[in-house]
Amino acid sequence: MPQRLLAPAPGWIVDTDVVVVGSGIAGLTTALRIAAGGLRVMVVTKDVLAAGSTRWAQGGIAAALGDDDTADEHLSDTLIAGVGLCDEAAVRVLVDEGPTAVRELIELGTRFDRAGDGRLSLTREGGHHKDRIAHAGGDATGAEIERALVAAVLAAARIEVIEHALVLDLSPTSTGGVGAVTLHVMGEGQLDGVGAVRARAIVLATGGIGQVYAATTNPPVSTGDGVAAALRAGAVVRDLEFVQFHPTVLWLGGSAAGQQPLVSEAVRGEGAVLRDDSGVAFMQGQHELADLAPRDVVAKAILRRMRKTGAEHVWLDARQFGAEKWRVRFPTILATLTSLGIDPVNQLIPVAPACHYASGGIATDLRGRTSVTGLYACGEAACTGVHGANRLASNSLLEGLVFGRRIADDVLAEIRADSPLPELGIDLRNKAVVSSAIRAQVQGEMSADAGVMRDAAGLARAGTALRKLSAQRGSDPGTESWEATNLLTVASALVTAAARRTETRGAHWREDHPDRDDENWRGHLDVRLGPDGSMVADYSPIAQPDQTAPNRTAPNQTAPNRTALNQTTSARHPTSAKAE
Repeated sequence: MPQRLLAPAPGWIVDTDVVVVGSGIAGLTTALRIAAGGLRVMVVTKDVLAAGSTRWAQGGIAAALGDDDTADEHLSDTLIAGVGLCDEAAVRVLVDEGPTAVRELIELGTRFDRAGDGRLSLTREGGHHKDRIAHAGGDATGAEIERALVAAVLAAARIEVIEHALVLDLSPTSTGGVGAVTLHVMGEGQLDGVGAVRARAIVLATGGIGQVYAATTNPPVSTGDGVAAALRAGAVVRDLEFVQFHPTVLWLGGSAAGQQPLVSEAVRGEGAVLRDDSGVAFMQGQHELADLAPRDVVAKAILRRMRKTGAEHVWLDARQFGAEKWRVRFPTILATLTSLGIDPVNQLIPVAPACHYASGGIATDLRGRTSVTGLYACGEAACTGVHGANRLASNSLLEGLVFGRRIADDVLAEIRADSPLPELGIDLRNKAVVSSAIRAQVQGEMSADAGVMRDAAGLARAGTALRKLSAQRGSDPGTESWEATNLLTVASALVTAAARRTETRGAHWREDHPDRDDENWRGHLDVRLGPDGSMVADYSPIAQPDQTAPNRTAPNQTAPNRTALNQTTSARHPTSAKAE
């Protein structure tokens, strides 16, 4: 695995105080708050400013905003969904600061749906025991939040934007840490080709890794670029094996690939029911919340029913809604279904699980700091400890909002606009890319052997296949080969962690180890890129809430502080394990 992407030398360099890579809720929230504090910000985005995963979010944003709800109840639901791996201190931050953060989003201009009395219209999704999901445009919450944030960014005096820019790598400073990000700007403009942005702090808010699988709800830009760049820079990636497969993704046929339409969990929150081919509502008796059980429970129940009946999908029954409710509450989903020839008012909707969300990512502390000096991460690219082994529905937008604000506050406390910019060092590490032709093979291998259901044999096959693909080096660096390399890097890290965790927990389902094992596996798997390019996985048992995040150490000491967490390590968990 290369330590750097093979790319031309930067043809231009621009300076700023802070560079934010990504333009979803996490990145734009961070940028706006930093700029409001007086620093210059450069927002870099892979597509146009309004693209990315946030605008695809249908259900809403969770926060204890109702009169009958509390932060403690939100915390409890989040911890239960996380199946023992949430960092409680991070969850406490989320639920305590969440309501204020959402109100600030409203003050910014976000128009959430409201009831007749003017109060926020709150609904419920899987894993929640209270109505606490604020939504906009019925099922277009992400698009409305993105609209408000983009408008604010375009009006901000201290924010510049570079669109159509793929992040390549993070450049080291002469004293350790990182001090610049190299980019490839696609298309014609003032800044074209490969260049660099030098900054006092770098924030990765690059979104998810969904394109590592053949079928996903993620947009095409979600190729794990930020996570891969962080690994190459020496950062720790935590809990990447916990990839959430959304239970109700529209089934378009066995050969369908790429981004698939999502049927929001909010549809079940309004009373829709899952049925098998015989019409049986099979979630009854599976969990106390039935069809509104946490996503891992529902996805597993669907797959078990599919295996039992031999069906390729199950059905979502929302016929009881009637035409008016579909039109008002779920107009976006209704339009998508109608365009595909499905009438949800009178017909069942075919659904099956597909890759949706990475609960793990670049390990951070409660202020968004990674294990590499000068580097922050937030949103889906980060692992703050909030989600544990399985994200609670609609906590993702809130996490990006809350921790983006925290990163901004830390940056403003640590950085002065008149301080010198970091001096960049010379990077002598191996530079390479793989052939762009391997992309579909990576996706096929991951879907076949590292998807919802996993076992040792399948993960071994996936690991062997990925190592063979890494040998197919490309000689012509470009967007396609860079993305393929990033996908291969992320896939290798994921498979390393998934093979190591010999239990079933949350979104990680091992058929050969079907039980949860708190004695040996109530802890995190931290993956880093070794000096020889192999993936190294370290196990760290769950610690007290204030000891869960990586310490900011010297640049090459990237693993979280495991010794302070627990002085003993089970014999099943050697200090580290190299991917074989």
